[in-house]
Amino acid sequence: MKIDAHQHFWKYNPVKHAWIDDSMSVIKHDFLPQDLKPLLDGEGLDGTVAVQADESLDENEFLLGLAKENPWIKKVVGWVDLCADDVSINLEKYSQEPSMAGFRMILQGQPPELMADPAFRKGLSELEKFGFTYDILIFPHHLDEAIDLVKNFPNQSFVIDHLAKPYIKEGKIDEWATKMKIIAQFENACCKVSGMVTEADWKHWSKAELEPYIDVAFEAFGTKRLMFGSDWPVALLAADYQNNVSIVKDYIASLSKDEQADVLGLTAAKFYGIQ
Repeated sequence: MKIDAHQHFWKYNPVKHAWIDDSMSVIKHDFLPQDLKPLLDGEGLDGTVAVQADESLDENEFLLGLAKENPWIKKVVGWVDLCADDVSINLEKYSQEPSMAGFRMILQGQPPELMADPAFRKGLSELEKFGFTYDILIFPHHLDEAIDLVKNFPNQSFVIDHLAKPYIKEGKIDEWATKMKIIAQFENACCKVSGMVTEADWKHWSKAELEPYIDVAFEAFGTKRLMFGSDWPVALLAADYQNNVSIVKDYIASLSKDEQADVLGLTAAKFYGIQ
């Protein structure tokens, strides 16, 4: 099974999707399953994991509804406020939804200290009870706190979205690489090989420019804990779907068939419980 482990759907709303600014006009419209399915088929992919793009409970219902209508949407990563008093009530509700695999709060715009907040950690501890995964969406300056989080929740399954968004455009790698190798020492952490083109210069990136960052991920995590994600449609800011997929496919072309299968689907299937 080949899986795109990270993509989004939305019905564009300028208030709900206020993060899409004027420089992102190419994604200022609806992106729905009928737009993605031909792209998946063209790349020989069997399904996807749909990840929240709006921090609301309505977003969960929207994505779960799409998954019910489109069986190739294998799993959903939704949103809950882990700091809220009612988090366990919401998690119990979603535990009845076969498509709901896990959750993420968008941490990249928050101070790193939020990951150390007792309320956040209490909420996170509830995920483990229900067997839910957690997607960590951060920038490199959050990595110290993320390392501490992963270390202190050894039974919680984590995946780092978009390689923790390294500063590719600025060519910064050393500090990020050191910390990625540290967080990879914890077996409960996986990583998504995704979202790289939008961290580079949107108009002038190259595969050669991305390779040192991918090298670090493969050295640190190995294929058993790496999964491909397109970050469609956000990645359209810098690359079409085919070109984006080719970044990973070209990189792993020299690996064994088993290793390629890990990155292109098996790791995601195991992590998210895809049958």
